[in-house]
Amino acid sequence: MRKRRMVAAMAIDPCLNLEICRDPNQHGAVVEDIQGLIRVYKDGHVDRPQIVPCVSAALAPELGVTSQDIVIEKFTNIWARFYVPINFHNTKLPLLVYFHGGGFCVGSAAWSCYHMFLARLANRAGCIIMSINYRLAPENPLPAAYEDGFKALIWLKHQAQSGAMDWWSRQCNFSNIFIAGDSAGANIAHNVTTRIGSLSERELAALKPLNLKGTILIQPFFGGEARTCSEKYMLQPAKSSALTLAASDTYWRLALPCGTNRDHQWCNPVAKGSINLAELRLFPTMVCISEMDILKDRNLEFCGALDWAGKKVEHVVYKGVGHAFQVLSKSQLAQTRAHEMMSHIKAFICRCA
Repeated sequence: MRKRRMVAAMAIDPCLNLEICRDPNQHGAVVEDIQGLIRVYKDGHVDRPQIVPCVSAALAPELGVTSQDIVIEKFTNIWARFYVPINFHNTKLPLLVYFHGGGFCVGSAAWSCYHMFLARLANRAGCIIMSINYRLAPENPLPAAYEDGFKALIWLKHQAQSGAMDWWSRQCNFSNIFIAGDSAGANIAHNVTTRIGSLSERELAALKPLNLKGTILIQPFFGGEARTCSEKYMLQPAKSSALTLAASDTYWRLALPCGTNRDHQWCNPVAKGSINLAELRLFPTMVCISEMDILKDRNLEFCGALDWAGKKVEHVVYKGVGHAFQVLSKSQLAQTRAHEMMSHIKAFICRCA
């Protein structure tokens, strides 16, 4: 059984998820490795080289967005980076609660790629964005990230109830909330949504004045023991895709509880024994799928399961691009598709608001 070491952080630091191993020999053999992103050692030590830079909340004025980091819970060091577009004076804006990707094991709300993508999305879609920095596996295996997501919503409820007129809340329409994320963040968004959807009427009323209107899942990170066609035949994705099958399997080994496999309901929401989607109170869902992503078939299967369960679901397939193209690829095609995605998200928010 793998040993897990708990890491405590005392204050916001954009790089608090980064832990550099100065002397790799002192921690024994490497037992899990995703080259360049994360190494897990025999004694439980975790090394996360800083491949993607962490940045402060500062933004260039021409982006038309202000940003700031706010502590959600000091004990577990959950925090959020808020993005507020400045060109919507005296207008109440929808709030998008966003979870970053990274296989549950890497990533940060302070990663430069997310910082720029979400700033542009806030301005383009005309919404406030609350980007959650949650605990990472393997130090904090699932359901830690799901719990952090739900805690963030409870914190949001308290902010709404307090009537505080902070720089972000004064423009926030708390009755117009969307939950979103990409990759593992989309998995978190889905599992937070299903938790809310399983609440009783009385429990749901306790979330007021929050009113959830929809879920936006970008390349949701799902898996399963049986391989799909896209997993089998896109084993070596194009340069435009950030996820390989080997990396996917490693992330799941690190994130899932010990003794489980990829047919656990947190990984495979359509597996036998998973939550019955038809019995849940789910919100309209938009799923963004990449044509060159190994997850394409799982994402399409998930959309089909939602539709079969009688839920409102729509999906868009982005041609010629791979996993996480909107944050990691700088190609002209990826930039074009990212603009399309932002337009689709804006339209979905407008339809569901």
